[in-house]
This record gives sequence, C-alpha cells and structure tokens, in this order.
Amino acid sequence: MKCISQHALAVVVEVNKEERSVLLPCQYSGVIPEDPTVMWTRSDLDPKTVHLRREGGDDLRGQNQRYSNRTSLRPDALDSGDFSLTLRKPQLTDSGSYTCSISAGKEELRLRDIQLQVKGQQQTPTSAVITGGKSVL
Repeated sequence: MKCISQHALAVVVEVNKEERSVLLPCQYSGVIPEDPTVMWTRSDLDPKTVHLRREGGDDLRGQNQRYSNRTSLRPDALDSGDFSLTLRKPQLTDSGSYTCSISAGKEELRLRDIQLQVKGQQQTPTSAVITGGKSVL
C-alpha cells in the first residue's frame, strides 16, 4: 500500500471586509488521482463544506449556506493543480481556519491549512446609554 505524506503548512491570510474578494492559496504539485475531489472545508461549521470540485465541475449541494454564491475555483483547477479558493465579499464571520484537501475514493490528502482573518472597522456606539431609566446624552 502506498502512503502519501505531505506536510500541511498553515498560512495566515488577512483581508479587510471592504475588499471585493480574497484568495486562499492552495497548490498541488503531485499526480492528480483519477476521479479527484478538491475540498475546501471549515471544521467549526456544520455543514463544514465551503467549496467542492469534482471532475464534472463544482458540486455545491452540500455547501454551507453562508458561502452561497461567494466561492469559486479556477476553471482549470484539476488540470493545473492550482486549487486556490476565491472568496467574494469577505465578512467578519468568514474569519477562521480553512483546509484545502484532495481525495480519490477513500484516500484524502490534506494539502494546506489557511487561517483567514477578516478585519473590519470597529463600530462606535451612536445610541444613548440608558441606566436606571435616565438617558445619558
């Protein structure tokens, strides 16, 4: 039995929430298996699928709803080995740890861990503070 080993390197990506999109990098230089599936996941979510690509194209049936219509891979991802994920309209709730992996059948190879940090402006409170029934302006 052949054992595949590749260290998953953790990479930190920072983006401001005002940006149009952010790219989460993931390249694979090995032999692409037959009938491959490329998966981007977040283990702290349910369902954990952020984006899934099969030989026939994207399979977003099991995608977490918070990423609906906001993720994409290159059209030639399975040919080029560039599995980088484009995430459009980043939100503060997108901050977290993402995993890029490829699988064929029962074997799964974890390629890269990405720590995404979406930064936003701190909201300054504009409403009056009410204590004991008296408003403080």
